[in-house]
Order: sequence, then C-alpha cells, then structure tokens
Amino acid sequence: MPYYLKFVKAFPTVTDLANAPEDDVLNLWQGLGYYSRARNLHSAAKMIATACKGKFPESYSEILALKGVGEYTASAIASIAFGLPHAVVDGNVYRVLSRVYKMDDPIDSTSGKKKFNQLAHAILDLKNPGNHNQALMEIGSLVCFPSNPQCGQCPVAHLCLARADKSFVSLPVKVGKTKVKERKFHYLVVTDGKKTVLKKRGEKDIWLGLYDFRLIESDAPENEILTTLKKMKPLEVVKDGFMKHILSHQKIQATFWLIRVKTLELHKGELAVRLDQLDDYPMPRLLIRYLETGTLCARN
Repeated sequence: MPYYLKFVKAFPTVTDLANAPEDDVLNLWQGLGYYSRARNLHSAAKMIATACKGKFPESYSEILALKGVGEYTASAIASIAFGLPHAVVDGNVYRVLSRVYKMDDPIDSTSGKKKFNQLAHAILDLKNPGNHNQALMEIGSLVCFPSNPQCGQCPVAHLCLARADKSFVSLPVKVGKTKVKERKFHYLVVTDGKKTVLKKRGEKDIWLGLYDFRLIESDAPENEILTTLKKMKPLEVVKDGFMKHILSHQKIQATFWLIRVKTLELHKGELAVRLDQLDDYPMPRLLIRYLETGTLCARN
C-alpha cells in the first residue's frame, strides 16, 4: 500500500505517468522487483495518453493491446472494471479448477491451458463475471492452498471431486519446471571517498534500466578476483560483503569489493555519483541491501 500511495501521488493521472522520465518511474518502483512491469506500465500509460486520448480502453481487445497486458490481466480488467464476460485463469484458478473437476491435464501444456480456459468460460457467471472471477481467485489464495488446503472452509468443497478421493495433493499437474540459473557476481564498488561509479544496465538481462556498480560475473575463486583487482593499484581493496539474492529463475551470489582510489577513472557509459545522491538512482534490491549494510557510505 505505501508503494501504491506514493506512486499515485507522484503520478495522479495517466498523462503524468506517460510524461514522466523512466528513471523516476523505476525509482518509485524500486524494491518491488519485476522491473519489466514498471517499464510496461510506463509504456501502456503512453499508449493511453496518446492513442486512446487519455481514456482507458473498455473493450477486451483494446485492453489486451496495451503493452505488458496479457490474457489474464485483460480478462481481469474487462470483467471486474467493465462487467464483460471474460474468464480469468491464473495460478490460483488453475489449482481450484483442477481439484474441483479433478483434471490432470498439465497446466503448462498447450492442450491443458486450452481445456482449462474452455472450462473457466463454461462455468463463468455471465451476469456477474467480475465477482465470479474474484471469488475463484480468492478461494485459491485464501482456502485452496497448494499444500494443506482448508477444505472445511471451502464454499465449493461439496462439489470437489479431488477432495472425495484425496487426490488434491497431486493437483494441478505440471510437466516441467523452469531451470534455475546460478550466477556469481563480483561488484567493484570504486570510490574516491566522495563519489562512486555507477552504470545503467543494458538490455537482454535482469534489472534493465536500473543502475549498479562495475560488475565482474565469474566463477573464479575469490583470491583470483582479489589478485586481479590489486593489479589496478588502488589505495585499498577490501571485501565489503557477501549476499545471496533469489529471483524467480535465478540465484545470485554477490560479493562486494570496496575499492578506494585517489582519482576516479570512468569507462564508457559510467557515471561518477556523489555518495549522498545515490538515492536518486534506481537500483536493484540487492544493491539497496548492500548500501544499507556495507561500509561505502558509512566510511565516507
């Protein structure tokens, strides 16, 4: 809620959001993760402000055309905001439907998704699609847990086929799991005592558009990294922290090296930023944690 209130205070209208610099949008989003959502929201606001002349579209197809809006989001908005007959199918709804109707079709297969979508639309309350969709999502969120579902509190328990034979523990069925990628980051926190070096992250990787320190991604032992850093002939190199950071499909092990130098030398695309102005630059949560616990700002 604090994020939401701060966001709408900064951008009270869709036009305000559309006209805002991307850095301002990302800064207010900082700490929530999934930064692509912030960029998509910003792009969608621009579409609404220009192509839609500032008025939010009211048809399913027009809502679906907005940047970052998929079938689930479009169905939710169309049904809840405008009363249109579009069924919502998210993770919670998959779980409820698979158990109530005892469906073992994989929810991550093309045929399985099609069957669940057909079922969701077949049972949709056409007179109250918004309430119907929200009810299904809430049952999945508050009652029909992945493990230890609260069947005694479920309003549709008497209809649940999987409850009858206790097969709910194996539902819903999922064929494959996304492989989790493990990465080792070595952040080079270069400082002259007053400023540090930041760069804006580019495309085709996590945290697009956010700022971070110089980075070496390597599986090399720490002593090899340290030897490499000392070849830069800094005034001092110290290990200033180690953190683990888990994303949806990535596990990051980050080591922070505080490198004190007499004079900052910038590489292409880098900025020299005053330590007391770091809050002005949107950063990944991992780096915010470092700034809260590391010695960069404390020592300088």
